[in-house]
Amino acid sequence: VFETYADRLHVLPGSRSFRDTNEIVRGVEHRQTLQYHLGTAADAYTYVVIDCPPSLGDLTQAALSASQEVVMPIQCEYFAMEGLTQMIEVIRRVMKQPGRNLEFGGIVLTMYDESLELTGEVEREVREFFGDIVFETVVPRDVTVSEAPSFGKSVLDHAPRSRGARAYIELCMEV
Repeated sequence: VFETYADRLHVLPGSRSFRDTNEIVRGVEHRQTLQYHLGTAADAYTYVVIDCPPSLGDLTQAALSASQEVVMPIQCEYFAMEGLTQMIEVIRRVMKQPGRNLEFGGIVLTMYDESLELTGEVEREVREFFGDIVFETVVPRDVTVSEAPSFGKSVLDHAPRSRGARAYIELCMEV
């Protein structure tokens, strides 16, 4: 765990070696390992955010098993729609496991480009199918969001007045 430029913000970065982690967390007992280790450290933090790849693998299931709430981002693109339903099913399975208190916080539309017809189509379909669990706030496609990590900063520090930064602030308030 590394300290960052921001007070009270710590990061445990992933790496390419995480690709092999699915082998480590395969099986129920191993999936609970992450839950155990997070539980021992969680008292030191108000929030622990686990950023997972869009995968249905064991690592994602271990992260879901260790979580109290899941917020699912979806890019406003066609192929993202296909994976959304599958991921919702994985989340439902984890929610049904005995002793789990996982709640579904909602779906957030990202990479939102109102000038693209596809964006409108994806938004309509997601809101029609999932209704109230879709956040009102959308995160726009904004270069400042993409470039902020290259400066070692969040978009809120890199470009606090950008559309992307404002959207993330609105999303935090909505969550």
